[in-house]
Amino acid sequence: MRVVVTGTPGTGKTTATERVAADLDLDVVHLNRLVKDEGLWTERDEDRDTLVVDLDAARDELGDWDGIVESHLAHHFEADRVVVLRCRPDILEQRLLDRGESEAKARENRESEALDVILGEAVEFHGEDAVYEIDTTERDPDAVADDIAAVVAGEREPSAGTVDFIDYL
Repeated sequence: MRVVVTGTPGTGKTTATERVAADLDLDVVHLNRLVKDEGLWTERDEDRDTLVVDLDAARDELGDWDGIVESHLAHHFEADRVVVLRCRPDILEQRLLDRGESEAKARENRESEALDVILGEAVEFHGEDAVYEIDTTERDPDAVADDIAAVVAGEREPSAGTVDFIDYL
């Protein structure tokens, strides 16, 4: 089973997937770490203070994988199920500021979350029947991990389009 966990930075992907991995004894690839460790990027975007990921190189590095891949880019990879973590934009922005992101980056991600950018990309690439939204707003990471585990186990129905933050624009 190949499950990707994606979402705007700050939604809780890394924390939740680490807990799922421990609970279910699954392999989890933290794609952002892999990209940095293996040099799977083409350039640094200085304006946005980010690396431009070479998705083809990352796919090659992953090979025929099984388990969970997590990243804000994970939905660009083939998978059986796609979990999109969501968070209310104002809370997401504060989370990013609290972890030291710039105001510009926090604002960009707040707007991306309000506009459903990652959800839209996930549905476009994988189809609605493969996408599961989980709202992490004010939720404990263990509860989010339990929801991801339910997706992995096939105990949850697809739910693309159930979370709406458009009012936060």
